Amino acid sequence: MSAVEDVIVTLSLARRAERAPDRTAIVDASEDRLHAPAEVVHEDRVTYAELSRIAGRLAGALEERGVDSGDTVCLVTRNRVASLALPFACRRLGATFAPISHRLTPATVTRPFEVLEPAIVVAEAAQRDLVRSIPHDRTVTLEEFAATDAPTVEAGTERSDDAAPLLAIHDESGESVATLSARTVEWNCIDAVLEWGFSRADSGFVLDPLSTADGLLRTALPLLYAGGRLLLDRAFDPGDTLTAINGSGVTVVSGRQAPMRELTADENADALAGLERAICDHTVATEPVEALLERGVTVSRAYGTSACPTGTTRTVSGPTDGDAIGKPVLDCDARLVDDEGAVLEGEATGRLQLSGPVVADGYATPADARDAGQAAPDDAPRLADGWFDTSERFHRKADGSYRRT
Repeated sequence: MSAVEDVIVTLSLARRAERAPDRTAIVDASEDRLHAPAEVVHEDRVTYAELSRIAGRLAGALEERGVDSGDTVCLVTRNRVASLALPFACRRLGATFAPISHRLTPATVTRPFEVLEPAIVVAEAAQRDLVRSIPHDRTVTLEEFAATDAPTVEAGTERSDDAAPLLAIHDESGESVATLSARTVEWNCIDAVLEWGFSRADSGFVLDPLSTADGLLRTALPLLYAGGRLLLDRAFDPGDTLTAINGSGVTVVSGRQAPMRELTADENADALAGLERAICDHTVATEPVEALLERGVTVSRAYGTSACPTGTTRTVSGPTDGDAIGKPVLDCDARLVDDEGAVLEGEATGRLQLSGPVVADGYATPADARDAGQAAPDDAPRLADGWFDTSERFHRKADGSYRRT
């Protein structure tokens, strides 16, 4: 077994449940305190043992509905326990988990389905208006699906190869869908743990949807990978988040521009002083970052895409430059190319390309296009020869850090 293959076997929820069954994995901080179906969660908290059991029951429900290895399972929901249990359920079956953002519109939600061709679509009842626009005849509500009385699929069935992706993540527009193997998912977890020092003592609040690459792979799964505790809120509310930070021992938050701005502008923002770290997406403006710094919070900026959830990062310690994205994370290589694709050396300005085990393995394409051997359209994201072209221009400084131009 190679070193990489040896790492992959640790992406196991069941093994974490065996080591610390009673440790809290997830806390649902949603204001309405609604949990469905019954017995899926215990009050507002889910232990690692319970989360593993949930994954096994959901895997059984998928299997009973005909989901097999290589199939794709779509989930349309806000942040819920199922958003984190279903990836592990799919892994037990060798299926691909594809979260669909509830922030897509009836006009744009069809885009990812043009390439995903799921075996089943699971959706929370609150997304019924969006679901009506989904071109799929095998849609089931989350409540009905999770209540299925099917045999549990026990741990130990997880695939160890990369015959099919573990995750399929669409971009903000829904037009392109990056595919990530179990190996890629795990390396993203490893790099996040190493970059930000996550441990089982950490408690994190992810402010972005778990249907996004940064929401799921920048903080949520890495925290569980480290054995920490994750707080969820179905509908972001700065007051609820600050209350949780103040009373639940939250050590880290991560998010994009909108939630970070609202959080730092709230009248109770002084509760942020209880944080140890804030992971701000590269889109977050200077003001929220400086508000966090003023309260003694260590702030990291992170740059990534659906194909590379975290490519570069930097720790902010003073006046911020919103265009500076720092240096590549441990297992990501970066380079600049000119308009003809030639690699640029030294201090230079060009298109940023990323490579390494944290970068997606490819992009999903429609079955008819695959069967016809058609190439991706010219405006599609490019992932060739192990390098992902971000199509964005950056300047590389002499110290190896990057800045958007």
